[in-house]
Amino acid sequence: MRSNYISRLSFLVVFLLLIFAGGIANAAEGYYYQLKIYHFKTQAQETRVDNYLQNAYLPAMHRAGIKNVGVFKPVAGDSLGKRIYIFVPYKTFDLIKKVDAALAGDQQYLADGKDFIDALYNDAPYTRTETILLGAFPKMLYADVPLLTAKKADRIYELRSYESATEKQNINKVKMFNDGDEVALFKRLGFNAVFYSEVLAGAHMPNLMYMVTFNSKADHDKLWKAFGNDPYIFAPVGLFGFLDAGETRL
Repeated sequence: MRSNYISRLSFLVVFLLLIFAGGIANAAEGYYYQLKIYHFKTQAQETRVDNYLQNAYLPAMHRAGIKNVGVFKPVAGDSLGKRIYIFVPYKTFDLIKKVDAALAGDQQYLADGKDFIDALYNDAPYTRTETILLGAFPKMLYADVPLLTAKKADRIYELRSYESATEKQNINKVKMFNDGDEVALFKRLGFNAVFYSEVLAGAHMPNLMYMVTFNSKADHDKLWKAFGNDPYIFAPVGLFGFLDAGETRL
């Protein structure tokens, strides 16, 4: 049986930092998030994906009404392979299909992205793609602007994935963030979260994912140490009350 585990992935924010440039309006119901991942092997493929995103995809998304898009790359030395991540928040589930249809009919997008969109099978700009569909947590219904003050080159965006062994255990973990108020704990400690969510569809399930941000690696280490030492984690009415028998939190 698969054990519960947390995977962590830190990012450098790359060209055209468009993530929540103007913020996202408050929502009465939770947003849906699409996390698209391009896997590639060569520098030439990476350059083509970069050019496509910058010159075709992002402008087309703006024309389709999606003003806030995040583009990320893993930090140097990451061992999971070469990837580019695109994070898109949608106010409703139906909007995902509507935007896809809008791009398919956008002649400017098709022209600007022709090298990428019409690539031949033996000259593909990536090895494969992966899409993860996420639903926002009740305690954070929409993505937020991280309140970072450091230079962009020093900032760290950490995507965390908490995969559970069973669906029941995943439900408990989601409750830990919401009813157990782990979201509030992160906020109190200054983690600058971008989003918290449950994976609705993806290769690794049952699962929840969230992104927290830091001004620097030193800030990252300091805050996680503070989290691990916070008394609320070990209180019976705190996070400890949501752990399964024999399970540790970190």
